[in-house]
Amino acid sequence: MDGNDDGVGDLPGIIRRLDYVASLSVDAIWLSPIYPSPMKDFGYDVSDYTGIHPLFGNMADFDHLLAEIHGRDLRLILDLVPNHTSDQHPWFLESRSSRDNSKRDWYIWRNPAPDGGPPNNWVGWLGPAWEYDETTGQYYLRQFRKEQPELNYRHPPVLAAMLDIMRFWLDKGVDGFRVDVVALLGKDDQFRDEPPNPDYRPGQPIYRSHLRLYTEDQPATHDYIRAMRRVLDEYDERVMLGELDPIQGLMSYYGANLDECHLPFNFHLLYTPWEAQVVRQTVDAYDAAIPLGACPNWVLGNHDQPRIASRIEKDKARVA
Repeated sequence: MDGNDDGVGDLPGIIRRLDYVASLSVDAIWLSPIYPSPMKDFGYDVSDYTGIHPLFGNMADFDHLLAEIHGRDLRLILDLVPNHTSDQHPWFLESRSSRDNSKRDWYIWRNPAPDGGPPNNWVGWLGPAWEYDETTGQYYLRQFRKEQPELNYRHPPVLAAMLDIMRFWLDKGVDGFRVDVVALLGKDDQFRDEPPNPDYRPGQPIYRSHLRLYTEDQPATHDYIRAMRRVLDEYDERVMLGELDPIQGLMSYYGANLDECHLPFNFHLLYTPWEAQVVRQTVDAYDAAIPLGACPNWVLGNHDQPRIASRIEKDKARVA
């Protein structure tokens, strides 16, 4: 909803439609990233984690939106993008300025291989996961666009800074976060090559060409998530949703003591044929696996997928 007729939906526009949203009997609204960004990836390349992109309004608009949402007994969930920043974020501008800059270790830098190529064979969502930087003669890790360098959570100040960013929004009254690509936060500290995926076939997404043993689902990732959860637990009635795709290992992100994500996103229905017996089997398997006391969740659509009425027949969409 465009509140100022510039052709872009914005925060004032959402305010104008809150009565309609409340009439749908939903409980919460999730906003995809609204932070300042060069918009190389629809805002998932953040250049300032504690600001509002001028396209969408300003901080006064955000405060007004949050008050109006809470005034209707709704809740607001923000998108948190902790795995990577924009290459225009001040942290990265410092980091790439020289090898001895104080922010150098905030990102993942490696020397070239002996042949001058990337440090290892890691593959991201769009191709090779390393980008060469002429200024300092090293590669930085980026599993998405080259404008999205990845933060180094093995460097303690990075996690501390991200926790402070969470507190900034929680202090404002935000009700929780959807945490982007949460399983990627930890990387293998030995930077070992990943083995080829024997099941990979031409035409499949390139990131499936290797078994993601060292770039995803690392033990250290759970430490970082537990730290985030402890921050949320400092406040009342706040929630953390974790984006996990692929969906293997989903249950482990509740935490052994239910001390990680409140809701690790369950994307099974995005990939399950919409046939009664198959859906029944999927639901039964999920219910049998969920930890005792954990809250289940089912995802029917998100910003990475076509709307459900476009994916399945209209009468089935109504059932969904």
